Amino acid sequence: MNRRPVIPSITETVSIRWESFSRKTPLSSTLTELCKDTPSHAFLVNPASQNTYLYLTRYIADLLTKWLSRPEPAIQILDWGAGKGHVTHLLSELKFDVTSCDIAKTSGDSTFGQAAPIVDGTRIDVIPLRHDCLLPFDDDSFDAVVSMGVLEHVPREQESLLELHRVLRPGGLLFCFYLPQKFSWTQKLQHLRGDRYHDRLYTKRKVIDLLADAGFDPIDIWHRALFPKNTATYRDYRKAEALDQWLCAHTPLRHLATNIECVARKNGQPR
Repeated sequence: MNRRPVIPSITETVSIRWESFSRKTPLSSTLTELCKDTPSHAFLVNPASQNTYLYLTRYIADLLTKWLSRPEPAIQILDWGAGKGHVTHLLSELKFDVTSCDIAKTSGDSTFGQAAPIVDGTRIDVIPLRHDCLLPFDDDSFDAVVSMGVLEHVPREQESLLELHRVLRPGGLLFCFYLPQKFSWTQKLQHLRGDRYHDRLYTKRKVIDLLADAGFDPIDIWHRALFPKNTATYRDYRKAEALDQWLCAHTPLRHLATNIECVARKNGQPR
């Protein structure tokens, strides 16, 4: 029988995030080894970039175990848009019960449209999605849904959020990371270069409204990643990350950061 979620205070939730983000988690030798010969996965070999996924998945673990008062193996997570499989791998390493899915396309960033050394090397079973927003799962199937760099790419974001609401259990959590921020300097630079990979950009207000319309109550929302990470290298990536996080938390430079991110709980019915 599932226990009712124990809702931490806002202060406690933010404290969990800060502690998780600042933890010095060792780099994953498995990810580095599996990705070293695949150019499209090079960002997972770069310590500054891989580290972000390590602390984000650690945060998911810390908040969920606190929220649900259950150990990791008893918590069911949907990795929505598994892509290269690194998020599923890291969450599985933390002992969660993870279900992976991705759109069944033979192009783009779908699992099924690219080289997938992590998926193949760790034998991740990715469920192919045949519809661009409908999911092949029963109502109330998961304790949490993780969306890392996915929502901004779906054709119909509101319909997709409604589906995530449907498959989440009452009080379940939606983790939505890597939403490209409207005023980000890195996004602006990419657009000036003709790179429109992120043609849909977000503000905090837009994120809150989208979530509320789909029946979600945001419990934490923040700016992240003022400094580039995927291809940038740093003499000390941990110090660079600590400075980045401090600037995003304590200065107006947060409004130039690359991402807006949030955690929201399923709370009643959509509007």
